[in-house]
Amino acid sequence: MAKTKILSDTQIAQKLKRMAYEIVERNLHEKSIIIAGISGNGYEIAIRLNEQVKKVKQFDTHLIELTLDKESPTQGEITLSETQSLNNKVIILVDDVLNTGRTMAYSLKPFLICKVKKIETAVLVNRSHTTFPIAPTYTGYELSTTLTDHVEVHLSKNKEVVYLV
Repeated sequence: MAKTKILSDTQIAQKLKRMAYEIVERNLHEKSIIIAGISGNGYEIAIRLNEQVKKVKQFDTHLIELTLDKESPTQGEITLSETQSLNNKVIILVDDVLNTGRTMAYSLKPFLICKVKKIETAVLVNRSHTTFPIAPTYTGYELSTTLTDHVEVHLSKNKEVVYLV
């Protein structure tokens, strides 16, 4: 199976930096924001995005991890790593790839039972095949693919790269 590199480590860093500036611009008057990463690569992207936001502006950011079964989101419980008050907070929900919007849609559940100020979404790669009414507020890379294509995101200290498979 052939892999095509679509983002290098430098390009990933540039995309996240640009997204951080956009987050700051759209939330300039907020006292704090919560960056919630979906477990796995979504949380890894959230960590990096949180670091970039703090470099742009001294926001009071709070990083949390959202855990769910991506294969069967209706079967298991959707949990947050911390259960602090989310009322009147700005939430940035982060994942690595947006394909159908299914994972992102189910990930909204813990935030919809609170009176949050607003929910925004951020993804590193948007494939634009949404079957759920989810559109990312912040996108690192827009990629037109076929339904049979697959996007692989590798995030580690030694190797940060995104492939189209």
